[in-house]
Amino acid sequence: MHDVGLATWFGGTLANAVALNAAAAEAGDASSTGAVANAGWDRWTPVNAAAIGAHLIGSVGQLLDNRDRLASQHGVATMAVVKTGVTAAALAATGYSRVLGRKVSQHHAVPAADATTPTAGTPAEVAAAQKQLTALQWAIPALTGALVIITAYAGEQQRPHAVLGGLARRLSM
Repeated sequence: MHDVGLATWFGGTLANAVALNAAAAEAGDASSTGAVANAGWDRWTPVNAAAIGAHLIGSVGQLLDNRDRLASQHGVATMAVVKTGVTAAALAATGYSRVLGRKVSQHHAVPAADATTPTAGTPAEVAAAQKQLTALQWAIPALTGALVIITAYAGEQQRPHAVLGGLARRLSM
């Protein structure tokens, strides 16, 4: 659950930032651009929520399963604290992005150059939200990508030589 949820969260937000947001500009006119972008993100939201939920459930399961390693293997607790902090930042960015996305989506066919770029006809409240979404569309895949890297590192900590070395360092302290 942990890995599939994280892969979906990372991959979906990256794909939407790279493809959906820019592709919405191909809709034909500014109002259609907003409608297409909003429809795409509104369809992604429940999938993303399920992915995040699966990731969090899997994360708790991993913590419970590895509680002995957390207490005894050198470096595991530090990695878990870093991973928890990055997860919290990714959750905060995703949550804030959804709040902003709702502001944009409420105006359904709002004029836009692309999903995160307002036009002169974009209402001020929506334009402000789009400008913030411009940064968040990249921050979320960056944070979840960092989680992928931390997860890979955590996997390496479970190799027998790492476990034995970590335990030996802990015992010699």
